[in-house]
Amino acid sequence: QAPSDVGGRYSALSFFGLVPAALIGVDLGRLLRSAGAMVEASSPTVTEMENPGLVLGAALGELAAEGRDKVTFIASPGLARFPTWVEQLIAESTGKDGQGILPVADEEISGPHAYGSDRIFIYLRLDGDKVVETDRQVRELATAGYPVMEFRLQDVYDLGGEFFRWEVAVSAAGVLLDIHPFNQPDVQLAKDLARQAMSGDSGADGDNVDQSNDVISVSDGLSLDAAVARWLTAVNPGDYVGIHAYLAPSSARDVSLQAMRMKVRDRTRVATTVGYGPRFLHSTGQLHKGGPDTGAFLQIIDEPDADLDVPETGYSFGALIHAQAAGDAMALRQRRRRLLRVNVGRDTAGGLRRLLQAIEVAGS
Repeated sequence: QAPSDVGGRYSALSFFGLVPAALIGVDLGRLLRSAGAMVEASSPTVTEMENPGLVLGAALGELAAEGRDKVTFIASPGLARFPTWVEQLIAESTGKDGQGILPVADEEISGPHAYGSDRIFIYLRLDGDKVVETDRQVRELATAGYPVMEFRLQDVYDLGGEFFRWEVAVSAAGVLLDIHPFNQPDVQLAKDLARQAMSGDSGADGDNVDQSNDVISVSDGLSLDAAVARWLTAVNPGDYVGIHAYLAPSSARDVSLQAMRMKVRDRTRVATTVGYGPRFLHSTGQLHKGGPDTGAFLQIIDEPDADLDVPETGYSFGALIHAQAAGDAMALRQRRRRLLRVNVGRDTAGGLRRLLQAIEVAGS
C-alpha cells in the first residue's frame, strides 16, 4: 500500500510512479538500485557537505535568496522530459508565502545576451547523447559568469538517483527559504473558483464563464495590439512570463506557443514558461499565486467547434475547460497578478498567429 502522506510530486519512487513504470517495461531493479545508491549517499551519517541532495538544495536556496531564482534546465535529448517532472516539484513545493523558485523547462537555449542576472542553469547530460553544440553553449554561459551545475548520467536508469536527489534538494531549499515544502495552499484555490465558475453565478451550464469584459478577442485587432503592448511594457527585469494555453494540445500549437515565448523572452530578457493551462492540473499554479509577485501571465482560450458532453452531467468538456481558465484567472486576480486574457476564437491556428503578430508588433 502506498503511503498516504506522500504528495504526488514526491511520489516518483512510490507505487504511484513505479507501477506505471513497470507497465511500460522499465527495469525496476536497475532504477531502484540507482535510487538506493543516492539514498545511501544522502544518509544522516554523511556530512552535509558530502550529501548530494543537501548540497544542491543549499545552492538552490542560497542563490534564490540572492535573486537568482530562475532555475533554467538544459537537457540532452535522452533526458528531455526530466525537467518537466522537476518543474512541478519545484513550483508546487517552493511557491508560497511570497517566496519561490521558478523552474524553466523547454526554453530554447541561447547566448548569454538573452538572459538576465536572475538565472542559474542546470545541465542534465546523458552519456552517449550527441551534445557537442550544447556543451559549447553551456561553457559559454559559465564563462559569462552564470552559475551552471552539471549532472552527468551514465544511462537513463541513473534517473532513479536523480529523483531522490531532487526531492531532497527541493525540500532543503524550502527550509532555507523559510517555507513549508510539503503543502500547497493555493492549488485548491483555483479548483474552488473553477467550481464557482460552473455554478449558478456563471450560468448553470458554465457557458458564460468567459464572457467577462477582461477577455480580449483577436478579432478586435486594435484592442489586442494595445493590450499586448501594455502587458509587455509592465514586464520588468527580474520578472517572468507564464503563457497558459487552455487549448487542446497538438504539435502545431506547441510550435506556435514556443514561438510566442521566444519572442517575449527576446523582447524582455526575462524567463518564460509555457503550458496547457498552468500545467499539471494547476500544480505549477501554486508558484504563480503563492510565490513572489514577479509573474506576468498570458491566458489563451478558444472556442472549439467540436465539443463533447461530460457523461452524466449537465455540461460539456469545453464548458469545463473554460471554467478552469476562469477559475485560474480569478485566483490570479485575487492575488493582484498581472494577467492578460485572450480569446483566439474558433480558428485557433489563425488566432494564435494573430496573437504572435501582436507580440511581434509590441516588441518592434
